Amino acid sequence: MISPRQGATSPRLEVEHDPAEFGFDATRLGRIDSYLQRYVEDGALPGWQFVLTRGGHVAHTATGGCRDRERDLPVEADTLFRIYSMTKPVTSVAAMMLYELGAFQLSDPVSNFLPAFGDVRVYTGGSDLRPSTVPATEPVRMIHLLTHTAGLTYGFFRQHPVDAMYRAANLDGSGERPVADLADLCDRIAALPLLFQPGSEWAYSMATDVLGRVVEVISGQRLGEFFTERIFEPLGMTDTGFGVRDDQLPRLARLYAQQPGGGLQPADGVGANVDRPALELGGGGLISSAHDYHRFTQMLLRGGELDGHRLLSPRTVRFMTRNHLPGNADLEQFGRPLYSEVPMRGTGFGLGFSVDLEPPATGRPGSAGAYAWGGAASTLFWVDPADQLTAMFFTQVFTLHPLALRGALRQVVYQSLVDEGPSAHGIGTGRSARSMP
Repeated sequence: MISPRQGATSPRLEVEHDPAEFGFDATRLGRIDSYLQRYVEDGALPGWQFVLTRGGHVAHTATGGCRDRERDLPVEADTLFRIYSMTKPVTSVAAMMLYELGAFQLSDPVSNFLPAFGDVRVYTGGSDLRPSTVPATEPVRMIHLLTHTAGLTYGFFRQHPVDAMYRAANLDGSGERPVADLADLCDRIAALPLLFQPGSEWAYSMATDVLGRVVEVISGQRLGEFFTERIFEPLGMTDTGFGVRDDQLPRLARLYAQQPGGGLQPADGVGANVDRPALELGGGGLISSAHDYHRFTQMLLRGGELDGHRLLSPRTVRFMTRNHLPGNADLEQFGRPLYSEVPMRGTGFGLGFSVDLEPPATGRPGSAGAYAWGGAASTLFWVDPADQLTAMFFTQVFTLHPLALRGALRQVVYQSLVDEGPSAHGIGTGRSARSMP
C-alpha cells in the first residue's frame, strides 16, 4: 500500500455547499441517516458510513454506530473497510486500461495469456466426485471474464457439484494445499469443469480473479503494484490497497457476522486473509476508505479522469457501463439464480458493473444506465450518470441473506432529490471532487 505523507492526516470528505444548490431537500436527506441508524438500533448493523455526491460535490455524508462494538469505538470519517467484491470494478478498470493500449481484444481466448485455459471442459451431470463433462464448444474469452459469463463459480455458494469441486481444490488456501500465487490459483480453476458453455449464461464467479492474473501477465507487474502505480497514486487513494499497515489498524472496522437467530458476533478469523493477504485477488481483497472509493467513483462519473489524471477515455467508460448481455437481456433472463449483489430483474451486466436497464423493470427509482456493485461485508456503491449522482454505503457485516437495507437504499436516497434534473442547477462533470487534507 502507499505510505502516508509525513505529517499528513488521513483525507476526509466534506460537504462544500448547501445541498439545496444540488437539488436535495435537507430534511429529506436526514431520512437516509434515520433509515440506516434503525439497523444499528435493531442490532443488524454495528455501524455505517454513507456518502452522497452530485456533480462532483459531496452533498451529504454521515456515520453512525460503531466500527468496533466491543470497544465502543465509533465509525469515523476516516474509518477503513474491507470492500471485498468492490475490488472487482477496480480490476476491470485495470484490464480496460490495458485494453486501451491494444494489449488484447475482448474476443481473445484467455488461453492466449493463461495457457491452462486452453483445454477446459464443461459439467453436464453427476456428482462432484464423479462428474460428467464435455469439451467446451468455444474458448473462454476475455469478454466472458469481464461479464461473468465464463462458466466459473465460487466454492462458498454450496448449490452445485462444481461448487464442491472448487472447495475440494482448496481455492481459498485454507486447507492442506496452500495456493502459492495467483498463477497457481488460476491453474487450479482451469482444471475444474465449467458450469456451462462459455458465453451461454451469467453466473457470479471467480472470473475477476482470473482477470487479475491476466493483468499481471500483460503488465509484468503484481496486481497490487499495478493498482498502486496506475490507479491509486494518480487518484490520490492513499488508504487503499491489499492488506492493512500497522499504522492503519486503529482505523480498521471490525468484521461481524449475522447469526441464524439474529444479532451479530465478531468474525475476526474470516477477515484475516484480507487484513494480511497471502494473495492479491482481482475479485476481492482491497481495504479502502470512503474518501478513497469516492475518488474512484468520481473518476468513473467524469468519464475516466479526475483532477487532471486520466485513466480511461470517456468512450471506454461508456462502453464498460452498458449492458453486454446478449440481446440486452437482464440477469433474470440470462443469469443463474445462485447469487447476485443486485436484483436480477431489470438489471444487466457490463464490463465489471451491474447496469440498470429501466427503473420500472428494476422496481426502484433511479436512471437507466446507472451502474453499481457491492461487497460481501454489505458495502455498496452506485453511479448514476443521468443524474450526476454517486452513492456509497459502508459497513462490515457478513449476512445470511442479502441485507434488506441495500435493496431499499436507492428509494430512500432518490426521495431526497427534488429538482427536475442536473441542468436545473448547472450540474456537470467538470467540477473537481474535493476533499480536505
